[in-house]
Amino acid sequence: MTIPSTVTLIDVGPRDGLQNEKQPVSAAVKIGLVHRLQAAGLRNIEVTSFVSPKWVPQMADNAEVMAGLQRQSGVRYSVLTPNMQGLEAALPSRPDEIVVFGAASEAFSQKNINCSIAQSMERFAPVVAAARAAGIAVRGAISCAVGCPYEGEVAPAQVAYLAGLMHAIGVQHVGVADTIGVGTPRKVQAALEAALQHFDLSAVSGHFHDTYGQALANTLAALELGIYQFDTSVAGLGGCPFAKGATGNVATEDVVYMLHGMGIDTGINLDALIEAGQFISDHLQRPSGSRAARALLARRH
Repeated sequence: MTIPSTVTLIDVGPRDGLQNEKQPVSAAVKIGLVHRLQAAGLRNIEVTSFVSPKWVPQMADNAEVMAGLQRQSGVRYSVLTPNMQGLEAALPSRPDEIVVFGAASEAFSQKNINCSIAQSMERFAPVVAAARAAGIAVRGAISCAVGCPYEGEVAPAQVAYLAGLMHAIGVQHVGVADTIGVGTPRKVQAALEAALQHFDLSAVSGHFHDTYGQALANTLAALELGIYQFDTSVAGLGGCPFAKGATGNVATEDVVYMLHGMGIDTGINLDALIEAGQFISDHLQRPSGSRAARALLARRH
């Protein structure tokens, strides 16, 4: 398989990145971050989550954030909807896409949402059907696709099983996520190949955490399979709640730096992206989690 000449990145920083932040981030700052990301050339942005504020207080301003966006044509604005209530709350905000989720690990599914993998998909079936009836795209996130904090290594057959269930309920695209960042290139390829048993190449993306410093290597391994869509997070926002002190999502800036260095087109302006990362890092009062951003900023001074 030849490596793709163009790659699409989905920035999950505003949602996946900020949801674990202990300090409150205002709606104005979240809106400012989305505006900076789209100005930098990102065409897919995961904006917020329509989840109970009791569980994720950081996302209580979801409708306010969606209402405050100056939408650009050609940009897809996604929201996470954990259930029917979430979807109903999200609909007035007119998202372009909703994200539903399931774990490839039975232990994780039980501990996280108190039901089996199969039961979790039964719960999501009406959500997917209602979203699609409303003309909204549906993406599924396959978490713990390589490893689980409770049961250790996750077999590719488990990923194939969940991908099959997602396909059956009408999910249109799946993201294969190494949630705890334990994956290494060959294991990640096996997980992606498992998802590709049920979804076309155009409907599978990679989502790699950098807990063990493997995210860029895993991105390259995915590119070797022809995968050309990836979830990344500006400034490396988002810890990993299951690994103490661990970094979370791979930084969008680091992935863009690598891809541009390989001659792969992303449509993203790296300088403008670094500014977006600096904007949110300044608000959080800490350095960017992106190595490329820190190195390039250091060269400016």
